[in-house]
Formats: sequence, C-alpha cells, structure tokens
Amino acid sequence: MSDEARQKDAAGMDATPEIIIPNDLAGCRSLIEQLASTVTSQTSTIDMLRREKQELEAAYAELVQRAFRHRSERYLNDPNQLRLDLGGTPDAADAVEGLAQAVQEAGLPVKAHVRRRRVCKPRSEALPEHLPRYEVEARVPEGAKHCPQHGERTLIGYDRVEKLEFERPKLRVRVTKYPKYACPGHADCGIASPERPAGLVEGDRYDTSVAAEIITAKYGFHLPVYRQQDLFAGSGWTPDRSTLLNLLVASAALLRPLAEHIKQAVLADDVLGTDETRVTLLVPPTIPDVDANDPKSQRTHEVLSEAAAAGRRSVSARMWAYRGVNTRLIVFDFTVSRHRDGPDLMLAEFAGTLLADCYSGYQGISLRSDGRIRRAACNAHARRKIFDAREVYPLESSVVLAKYQQLYDMEDRARAASTEERLTLRQSEAVPVWRSLGEWLESKPAADVLPKSKLGEALGYLRNHWEPLQTYLSDGRVPMDNNEVEQLMKQVAIGRKNWLFIGSVPAGDRAADFLTLVSSAVRNDLDVWAYIKDALDRLLAGDTD
Repeated sequence: MSDEARQKDAAGMDATPEIIIPNDLAGCRSLIEQLASTVTSQTSTIDMLRREKQELEAAYAELVQRAFRHRSERYLNDPNQLRLDLGGTPDAADAVEGLAQAVQEAGLPVKAHVRRRRVCKPRSEALPEHLPRYEVEARVPEGAKHCPQHGERTLIGYDRVEKLEFERPKLRVRVTKYPKYACPGHADCGIASPERPAGLVEGDRYDTSVAAEIITAKYGFHLPVYRQQDLFAGSGWTPDRSTLLNLLVASAALLRPLAEHIKQAVLADDVLGTDETRVTLLVPPTIPDVDANDPKSQRTHEVLSEAAAAGRRSVSARMWAYRGVNTRLIVFDFTVSRHRDGPDLMLAEFAGTLLADCYSGYQGISLRSDGRIRRAACNAHARRKIFDAREVYPLESSVVLAKYQQLYDMEDRARAASTEERLTLRQSEAVPVWRSLGEWLESKPAADVLPKSKLGEALGYLRNHWEPLQTYLSDGRVPMDNNEVEQLMKQVAIGRKNWLFIGSVPAGDRAADFLTLVSSAVRNDLDVWAYIKDALDRLLAGDTD
C-alpha cells in the first residue's frame, strides 16, 4: 500500500459522519432502526474478525507445536476445570457435622479408618534368563586361604554376581575346502569334486548373513549404506559403497517372489487398511521408456518427463502400505506420484472393506468397483480435525470430542472380545452415540459455526463422510480407525530422514519389497535378521515352500 493510500485511509477513519437527528417521531424511529442495523452488522463483522484472529493464532500455535513441542491428542472433558476441594468451606463443614450427628442418633457403628500403606513391588534387576552365560572364578590370594589360628580354610560355597557384557559384532571368513579327486596319470578321467552352491553375487565372496545385516540395518533401523560402511569398518572390514549396494540389488532380485507371495496373501484378506507417505525420487538423466508389460511405466514416464522438462532434480513420489487386518502381513508399494492409478492397480483383484482416509482416489476406486470394495473411513482423522479446532471453538469441539471419547472407550472394552461380541457391543452402545452426534450436527450450535473456519471444515468432513465413518458399526472385523497403518508411515518417515531420497524407480521398488519383508517380520515378532537370512538361504537352495 502506498503512502498516499494510507493517508486517505487515515483521513477516512478520522472523519466521523455527522448524524442529523430529525424532528418528527417517524424520522427518529427510522434513524434508530438504521443505527441498530449498523450496530448489528458491525457486531457481526467484529465477531467474524475475532474468529479469524483466533484461527490465525491457533494456526500459528499449531506450527510452533509441530516444530518445537511434543504433539499429543489427549482430550480432557474440561482442561480448565480444577479439582474441587470442599473440605475448607463452611457448607462442607456443616454437612460433615450433620452427617456425624445423624449416624450417632441412628446408633450405627462407625468403622475407624485404617490407612493402608501402599506396598511397592521391588523392581526386578535380574538379567534375562535366555542370554548365554559363562562362569569366571575369582582368584583368592594364597595368604587369605590360610587362617593364623586354624590353618587351611575350607571352601564352603560361592557368591554369584551376574554382570551384563556387550560383545561387538565380529566378522570372520569361512574357508570351505572342496576336495578334488583324480586318477593319477589319467587326465581323461576328469576330476571329481563336490558341487558348489549358488552364491548371492558373482564370485560367492559374501555370505547371506552379510546381506541380511545390510537389509536389517537400512530398513529395520533406518541406517543408510554410507553409515553402515563405518560400522563394518569398526569390525575390521572396509567395504566400498558399491559392494553394499550390489548386495542389496542381488538380495532384492532373490527375495522378489517372496514379496509377491506376501502381496497376494494380503490382498486375499477381507479387510485392508492403507495409507501413503511422501518419499523423494531423483530424476534420472535418462527417462525410462514405456514398457508394455509394466502398467506403471506410462505414469512413470509422464511424471519424470514433465519433471525433466521443468528442470526439476527430484519429484515427490509415494510409498503405500497395505495392512491385512486378519492376515498378519503387510505389503508396500512404490509409485512415482500420488495419482490413484497406484492403488487402483494394487486393488484390482481385491474384494472386501478398504479402511483409509478420505482421499478422493480411494472414493473413486470404491465407486468403480461395482460393490466389490466397500469403503471405511478413518475416525482418527475425523477426530483429529475436531481436536485441532478446539482452541477457537472450545465448547462446540468438546461436544464432539466427548462423543468420540465414549466411542473409543467402547472399543477399548471390546479389544479382547470376539468379532461377534464386538459387533454386538457396537450395535448396542456405539450406534446411540452416533445417533446423538448426528442430532447435534443438525442443531443450531453446529450450524452457527463458520463454514470456512477450522471447526467448520472439520464438521463438514464429518457430514460428507458420515456413512464411511460408521462402516465399522456393521462389521466387527473392521477397526474404528486406521492408526495401525499410520504407524507404518512413521517408520518410513524415520527412514526418509536418514537415507534422504530414492535414487531410481527400480530402487523404489526394491525398497518397497524390503519394507514388506521387514514389517511383516516385525508384526509377527520375528527376528528380522534371522528371518531375512533364512529366506535368502532357502531361495538360494531352490526351496519354494
């Protein structure tokens, strides 16, 4: 704004319009009505500006919360309500005295209060029993074994003291000797020697245990390859980065059938939860051509060609997770964009309930499936939107949050129940809560919320996805929210902060396969390293069971 414009605004603000008061009664009445209308309009404007100011303050506080503070979605019925202590008020003292007199007149025995001391269980300091143990006997000085009065002392026992030790990972070289047998002087007979097993890489210089360690460290503990170089160097071997990458590539090719088998098992489930998160994909110097045998290649070619034409060095790709509710397996899928053709291709043969957020791509997939896929929306997303609006609309938000607290309390009680018992509980207790929430959404307090405010958008989210949010009420197998899959996205996000980017489209596909195997092993409480090594050994040996 120019200085001249500011001066005009200032002049306009200083100039107060002169009010001419008419002499007749009708004119005065008309003037009063005009002034009342002006006051009402200005009051409405002030309220709207106050709301907008509160929205901006809440948005600023949310940004500060995300950047510097711990994020929590814990809800208290009224955080401003203090604990009541009525012991010191006159009314409370009169009530206590009156109650004591009534008990005495009735002749009722009064049991003395016995203060029970809380017994704290001692914390167990015992070391895990499954850890291997070895014994070392402490040496007693020879002079201490002899008593000046009674002579030689007798051993009467031992005091056992356990101490936990840490042994650094050790590398060793296994030397396998293949005997060779021949007929001396008869070269035409040839040489007899044991058949050598197939190796993971050419030359068979690295055991599957090394590859399993690289995979587990990168996708289980989020360590990029260059950091693993330092760890291996600490154990006496300094590998080139290309060596570790070659082992990853060879392992991915060998494990691909297993990852595909897990994918088919997950898609055979009746209920799937899915979510996605961003990963950075570098734009390659040469854009891959369209492959008629790869349905993803068309979208890949379009996205990377557009990025290269615009001079961008990277694109925002996506890593998708699909979690079976009844099948304890997880599959990941990599795509170069968030376009719906990624999940559309993955779910082409899936039939059942799809639990996800309300991304439009999922809605389109459900609509085009002709009833094959039923959509269930995540209530954690809906609740989170209400929770984020509580600073500006505390009273209205508390109504919805209290309803959700009731619903989640029911889910906690039904956690260990069977599918049928959970469905019965939802029908008897959760359905009335949803009915009450629906009635409140149609009430005047909800209607008075500004549509463009944060709470207005949150309530609009509830209204627009009302039926998918209640899908779980008619099926005891369907979770109320998608939090389990969201936790998988956090694992990808932690890894993303460490390995930073994905170097190529094939590398993204390999990462999805490794995440599939690692996450499935974790979900089944398996030792990830032992599981990966066993899978590599079996596949190298030709075992397909």
